[in-house]
Amino acid sequence: MADFHYYEPSQGHGLRHDPFNAIVGPRPIGWISSKDAKGHVNLAPYSFFNAFCYVPPIIGFSSTGWKDSVANIQETKEFTWNLVTKHVAEQMNMTSATVPHETDEFTISGLTKVASRKVDVPRVGESLVSFECKLTQMIQLQGADGKKADAWVTFGEVVAVHIDKSLIKDGVYQTAEAYPILRAGRMGDYVQVRPDMMFEMVRPR
Repeated sequence: MADFHYYEPSQGHGLRHDPFNAIVGPRPIGWISSKDAKGHVNLAPYSFFNAFCYVPPIIGFSSTGWKDSVANIQETKEFTWNLVTKHVAEQMNMTSATVPHETDEFTISGLTKVASRKVDVPRVGESLVSFECKLTQMIQLQGADGKKADAWVTFGEVVAVHIDKSLIKDGVYQTAEAYPILRAGRMGDYVQVRPDMMFEMVRPR
């Protein structure tokens, strides 16, 4: 029988580093661009991110603390998501820095703002895939005891999609050909998806 490390999160994990976000990983990165009502643009990565619905297509990210992205999206009801790949990994990491609200992360990271078509928020020009999104829900999380957590989940409907055509073959998007990177816990672990890592299992009928 396996020997398990057991802990109850409310009592502490008893390890050198909290394993929670390493166990639930790797996770896609929510690289979110937003704009406040005065026109200040923000770009920041969120590791608690995923897709949640096909029709309509809905994505969401969770922010620990009321950060600029959440405040901006509450004001303007719009944002973009941008795929993070190895070739923009360093720039993505730069946009995770804590900087004053008026600071433009596109400028400090050397990334290119590209105008979106359906929302008034720029997407990352260097990103191979981008979603334009409109806010659907913003929810403050709470524990089993009903106590509010210092975390908000923002959901958005994808109203426009931009895909680099090199990633489409025979009408099928090639996930691994983009070489996306995903968050894998600890202080700075990431995983890269490559074509040689892929395998297929067809769902039973």
